[in-house]
Amino acid sequence: MSGSIPAADPADRPLLETRHTGLLMAALMGVSIVQFLDATIANVALPHMRASLGASPDTITWVLTSFIISGVLVLPLTGWLSDRIGSRNLFIGATAMFLLTSMLCGAATSLPQMVVFRALQGMAAAFLGPMSQTFLFDINRPSRQAGALSVWGATVMVAPISGPFIGGYLTDALNWRWVFYVNLPIGIPALAVLWWLLPSRPIVRRRLDIFGAVMLGTALVGMQLLLDRGHQNDWFESQESVIELLVALSALWIFLVHSRWVAHPLFKGEMVFNANFLGGLAFMVILGITNVGLSSVLPTLLESVYDYPVLTTGLLMAPRGIGLLLTMLLANRIIARIDGRWLISVGYTIAAFSLWTMTRWSIDMDYRPIVLSGLIQGLGLGLVFMPINLIAFAQLAPHYRTDGSTLMTLFRNIGSSFGISVIVDQLARNTQTSHSDIAGNVTSFKLPALDPATTAAQLGDFGAAMLGLLNGEVSRQAAFIAYLDSFYMLGWVLLAVVPLPWLLKRARGRPGERHVVSE
Repeated sequence: MSGSIPAADPADRPLLETRHTGLLMAALMGVSIVQFLDATIANVALPHMRASLGASPDTITWVLTSFIISGVLVLPLTGWLSDRIGSRNLFIGATAMFLLTSMLCGAATSLPQMVVFRALQGMAAAFLGPMSQTFLFDINRPSRQAGALSVWGATVMVAPISGPFIGGYLTDALNWRWVFYVNLPIGIPALAVLWWLLPSRPIVRRRLDIFGAVMLGTALVGMQLLLDRGHQNDWFESQESVIELLVALSALWIFLVHSRWVAHPLFKGEMVFNANFLGGLAFMVILGITNVGLSSVLPTLLESVYDYPVLTTGLLMAPRGIGLLLTMLLANRIIARIDGRWLISVGYTIAAFSLWTMTRWSIDMDYRPIVLSGLIQGLGLGLVFMPINLIAFAQLAPHYRTDGSTLMTLFRNIGSSFGISVIVDQLARNTQTSHSDIAGNVTSFKLPALDPATTAAQLGDFGAAMLGLLNGEVSRQAAFIAYLDSFYMLGWVLLAVVPLPWLLKRARGRPGERHVVSE
């Protein structure tokens, strides 16, 4: 009939109906922001915590390690718990526990208290990431899932980058306890909205593969301990690291063999062995290395080599987040018309180019190259996140979303831990090598007009101070060279990834529909 309004597509309906979808999405974003911030926000406050809690430099790191270890231990149980007690109950319960433990962390008066509270906080946080992604898929129509995912993805990518800056600012302006208390003004209103509006999937009496869960948890804890403590223990020169590696590999092998033959595995083979989903997991590892791994060491470069204060360092990191937001919004608008594999390849190419520009940095430059490189890198990485998720989930039935989101979160966390560990180790080794090379040229043979050692001896205490300043500058130059080497290495890693999206199948139709053809 002329002038009639077209009927709505009956297939374009959300899995879970809810009132005020926009308000509920804002609450989910609020929870995601505080959860992802907490992965990195406490790092810069550790020296202040150490003095307040009476801890040593070695033991204070358990504030970070306990959060990570407890998270990876319970993360594989997310899908089972969601089915068993209901997705609404799990998410609201985890949010409440996260906020309560945030308050307890801020009020802690001893290191044992802090470690216990951080471990409980890590357990709660582990459920929030995959569940928030699952709810964004469930409450949005397939035609709007790409837009919802782009907003959530911006949170996932930007929050870890912002953590050190926000943590440093709060510590300087107030005190270290506010790196935990800051969760409450955001989280409490979000919890109220979740209680009001959040729907739930039906409860499913799903059996738990207890042995498989224990073996996978053991493997993940062993691997995480190895990555967290390997550099400190000089890797495999330490018996502890060797034991952690053997435990991780043995438990993982047992888990894989067990899952192959058990009737009710922790993760269904139909999901795990889907080619697109496996490819998505691999890309999540790369994303964790390049986004969180790199962003965790850049503030140290800006503060220690370029001598920028904490607030300025945060401002210099901001263009990276701005670039991410811009291209995520762009990807949301063009994903229906452009093959997502093109977006991933182009995104990684742009990010690799940004790392090449970073290898051209000099130690006496101003802030402009830092801003430009960060903006370019953000533009590249912003094109990658949403297409990876859409392609990975394109062939999965809706009832696999929670388990799928769990594994995507797990592999992104593995990539982050691996990236941080490798970059920090390479920085330490290359700094030591470069320091030796540079110091070897600061001699009377290379400086015939000035023998540093003789001059220092003649000047007494002033000469000793002069040698200290000279050594400090040599260390600064050596650290800078080590950072350039790391940028060069990461750039080649990203270039190697550029053609790999074309091994996957293209998702056609609306994002979220299980309609995929091979090309």
